[in-house]
Amino acid sequence: MKINKVPFGATPNGQQVYLYSIADDHGMEVKITNYGGIITALTVPDRFGKVDDVVLGHDTLEGYLNRSRYFGALIGRYANRIAHGQFSLNGRDYSLSKNNGENHLHGGFRGFDKVVWDAVEVNRPDGVGLGLNYVSRDGEEGYPGNLNVIVTYLLTPQSELRIEYSASTDQETIVNLTIHSYFNLAGSGTVLDHKLTINAERFIPIRAGLIPTGEIRCVRNTPLDFTEPRSIGERIHAEDEQLKIAGGYDHTFVLGTNGYQLHQAAKIFEPVTGRQLEVFTDQPGMQFYSGNFLDGSIVGKRGRAYIKHSGCCLETQHFPDSPNHPSFPSTLLHPKEIHRQTTVFKFSAGSGLDED
Repeated sequence: MKINKVPFGATPNGQQVYLYSIADDHGMEVKITNYGGIITALTVPDRFGKVDDVVLGHDTLEGYLNRSRYFGALIGRYANRIAHGQFSLNGRDYSLSKNNGENHLHGGFRGFDKVVWDAVEVNRPDGVGLGLNYVSRDGEEGYPGNLNVIVTYLLTPQSELRIEYSASTDQETIVNLTIHSYFNLAGSGTVLDHKLTINAERFIPIRAGLIPTGEIRCVRNTPLDFTEPRSIGERIHAEDEQLKIAGGYDHTFVLGTNGYQLHQAAKIFEPVTGRQLEVFTDQPGMQFYSGNFLDGSIVGKRGRAYIKHSGCCLETQHFPDSPNHPSFPSTLLHPKEIHRQTTVFKFSAGSGLDED
């Protein structure tokens, strides 16, 4: 496996941006730009060997600059929402930028998805990939501390895209990182017929503004029960308060991982193509988002209009608004500590008999 690097344009302030392509011998290829650490394309074969791009995005840098829905981007400093853009740390109150109504979302107006990362090629025994580095300065979007973040994308011979994160700080701060790829294993249409399994028996209920209530609730006897394979569209329009608040699925599922070992968080299967994606993580939660805010107004790759439910996100992360909920797993990072996390997206294609 080798990396190919080509120019991908420049930001409005003149920073050069590049696009990196990594391919294996099985028809899988991933393209990543150092603008926002965005996965711009991910092509995998179906059960017949036909290759399709299974992530939403844009053909050019201009699309990511001007028509972003966080397509494929690295998210930080804090993935998901922080209520009222406020939290307290060591007796001091911090005010973050409010870019989602009265709340803070995905790191603010200029989160990690909108910066140019330093990039180096990575060649390891377990795969070939791209290493990205960004230093978020003290006070950026309201966060304390200089935060040094390193993210490594690795394509392995097992048709896996492995994403390794690390972060260190010189002051106590909060950190919650993820990748925001929209998947569609059919390569077109919607994801409503995709069959999804989530290995979680609990989820985090939300209130208006998609902010956690602080409760952790059992999925049993609710439309959020994906402990057995279910089509995404099977119950998405059910008379359920949580689905109405979100306009579909936009909830964190509690995985119960211990922060050290990878566990299978989810599996999603597309019946026509036979493509399957397994998600492994060491994070305590996964946000399942069914593309509810896509409305056809954004035209993406190959002139495709992204209508509602054109893709879904499986965002492995800590819980939203954790700094304001002491009962949630902590996202606090101390100086001299190193935050580490890993997520693996494993692709395969079968006859359809393995969907359960």
